[in-house]
Amino acid sequence: MQETLNKQQSADLNTDLNADLRTMGLKVTVPRLKILDLFQKLAQTNEPGKRHLSAEEVYKLLLNENSDIGLATVYRVLTQFETAGILVRHHFDEGRATYELQEGRHHDHIVCMRCGKVEEFVDPAIEKAQREVAERFGYEMTDHSLVLYGVCEDCRNAEARRKMQD
Repeated sequence: MQETLNKQQSADLNTDLNADLRTMGLKVTVPRLKILDLFQKLAQTNEPGKRHLSAEEVYKLLLNENSDIGLATVYRVLTQFETAGILVRHHFDEGRATYELQEGRHHDHIVCMRCGKVEEFVDPAIEKAQREVAERFGYEMTDHSLVLYGVCEDCRNAEARRKMQD
């Protein structure tokens, strides 16, 4: 019975993904379906740092699923998804782009400079302050992006443990 449910859920998901790709004007291919499915699953998780992936991380996750999709294909699909508005590309650190599913909701990011973890947040006070700054300079704000950089608690704790061992 459980196996039947899983097959039915998988068929429903596949139908939804096919429709999503067609709506965006993209041909339905196995690499596109697998990569879109990966990002949609990640978008449903509440684990910090798991929703933003580089091309190499996508490739490794696909390899773990025994997918036969090359790194060049991953790069090509990510670029196509960005162009189609399915994914948003960020450059949080030098030389490495990360991608997240475009869900249509605004949020800002905080990035650990040691481990690269990316967390999302929304702070009404920050949003208000940004609008006020734009108004003070005579701008009508149409969009914005805020990225905070620091060192996460896990990395600070790990460093403290290392210092204690020395």
